[in-house]
Amino acid sequence: MLIVRKSQDRGYANHGWLESYHSFSFAGYHDPAHMGWGNLRVINEDRVAPGTGFGKHSHRDMEIISYVLSGNLAHQDSMGNIKGIPPGDVQRMSAGTGVTHSEFNHAEGQTTHFLQIWITPNVTGIAPSYEQRHIPAEQRRGKLCLVASPDGAGDSVTIHADAYLFAGLFNGTESAILNINSERKAYVHVVRGAVEVNGQHLSGGDAALISAESRIEITNGKDAEVLVFDLEA
Repeated sequence: MLIVRKSQDRGYANHGWLESYHSFSFAGYHDPAHMGWGNLRVINEDRVAPGTGFGKHSHRDMEIISYVLSGNLAHQDSMGNIKGIPPGDVQRMSAGTGVTHSEFNHAEGQTTHFLQIWITPNVTGIAPSYEQRHIPAEQRRGKLCLVASPDGAGDSVTIHADAYLFAGLFNGTESAILNINSERKAYVHVVRGAVEVNGQHLSGGDAALISAESRIEITNGKDAEVLVFDLEA
């Protein structure tokens, strides 16, 4: 089964300094029909104005992934990490017993556009930790590249959750197939461009919620960037 959720059906908030689209219930947006999918809890598409950002705030027992599309996200946390996250980098923060951090856009005249992703962990009460990897575009071109996994396979960041995150870039005849366990759930988020997922046309911001399927096929991309999640049911 594949359910398409269109970009315009997401929650939306405009705080002036922050423009955000919520794929699932978050903050002031509440939709009982969209509280998450499997153990995927949050996908926020955020645009942060120059010279602004998220001040110090805390998280606990959550796996948080940041995927930057343009600009640069400045991260600072209570573990002592002070990092810039450019496009092509995947950042993972395991909140564990508790972590405080801030995220800012220090780039003058340039909006920082990124995805904030939360996945429910399968272990709680662990020490907080941080990891950041660069995934070159050539590793994502015309294929689904593993960028986050429970065991850190390849160059993926390690998450404390039963979930796998793949990223791919598709244009023209480029295509990919991901075989999945039909007893699990999957979620495809089109970051930008347009693509077909199992024959269904999706554009930037659209998503496919998938269950009881054994494969995901990505075809007919038009300057498309795609994230695919293999999730605990």
